[in-house]
Amino acid sequence: MKKRIRKHVPNAITCANLFSGCVGIVFAFQENLVFAAYALFLAAIFDFFDGFASRVLKAFSGIGKDLDSLADMVSFGFLPSAILYELFLQSPTIPNLSPYINFAAFLISVFSALRLAKFNNDTRQAESFIGLPTPANAILIASLPMILAEHNHFSTVILNPWVLAVFVPVMCTLLVAEIPMMSLKFKNTDFNKNIYRYLLLLFSAILILFFKFVAVPVIIFIYITLSLIQFKFSNDKIPG
Repeated sequence: MKKRIRKHVPNAITCANLFSGCVGIVFAFQENLVFAAYALFLAAIFDFFDGFASRVLKAFSGIGKDLDSLADMVSFGFLPSAILYELFLQSPTIPNLSPYINFAAFLISVFSALRLAKFNNDTRQAESFIGLPTPANAILIASLPMILAEHNHFSTVILNPWVLAVFVPVMCTLLVAEIPMMSLKFKNTDFNKNIYRYLLLLFSAILILFFKFVAVPVIIFIYITLSLIQFKFSNDKIPG
């Protein structure tokens, strides 16, 4: 009985991720982007702990893997697209062009789906990632309305329709690019083997402490940079 219950704990946490994403979408289309962002952050917490629970409880299953991807598609694929779409709507209108550019926000959903499908079928990503993980991309997008809420003077950049129009293809490219990205899963506490993970956590803690949500884009940039440095010095090659 205990074993059967234990087997379903990770899936229950994954469902909490999915539920948070659904609630966040409702908030987004109600133009409450701050609460939508909070819902996405909560989904990211559940996403971390479902994997953690499955490793601790040794409760792995094919259904759990598929359920995780489906939940991630909602929370880290469609929800960030909905947030971006609302940001497009809040940006100054470009005559004869805005009605079409605004829908570019949903390319994030498309490329997130490609990213998740690629991850599920790519044996090279057992220990690390290739391409920017969907939660990292989604957290970056969710930080934008939080930054606006705290620092309205950033609106000239964040709500610039041309900046948003360039931002979307850049993030879509990073999602599916053949770029090695480190995983934050710690297999042990050895400092030398986890030095880049420790550096990322240290920089993240310091930046968030002093700059709060403004730090998130910087942290994502540091994550990408440290991943590339780690890959360069590991003398590894991305398997074909």
